[in-house]
Amino acid sequence: MRRARALWTLLILCMVTVLLAGCTSGEPSWETFEGALNEKSFPVPKEANSPDRTTTNAAMDYVRYSLPGLKENDHIPAPYLEVIQAWGWSELRKENTDSSHVFQKDQLVVHLTIHDGYFIIMVPKDKKTSIKKLNSL
Repeated sequence: MRRARALWTLLILCMVTVLLAGCTSGEPSWETFEGALNEKSFPVPKEANSPDRTTTNAAMDYVRYSLPGLKENDHIPAPYLEVIQAWGWSELRKENTDSSHVFQKDQLVVHLTIHDGYFIIMVPKDKKTSIKKLNSL
């Protein structure tokens, strides 16, 4: 009898877990942020996951963050754009597409590209050259 009760309890616990997992949203919450690995003054959703920092590019220091729910064809989600601006970053509209954006704060430049399920933050390694290039546009 005890064994049957333990099996029923385990079954109910598994069903509740499956229901809770199925009811959670696949969308990011956009509530908490931290500085990016390659530029601490640029916000990244805290729930975004970055397995490692990639530095194989000679011109850019970039980090790839996985974040389920992102779509390449969509614009930057409004809550994320609001936080980026609240942290003091301005979007440079000349170079932007739906999935690729450039932001500037003082003498710093950050490129943000959005893909399906992940995004990449790129920071030019030679900051002086990138500012001159942007000012000439």
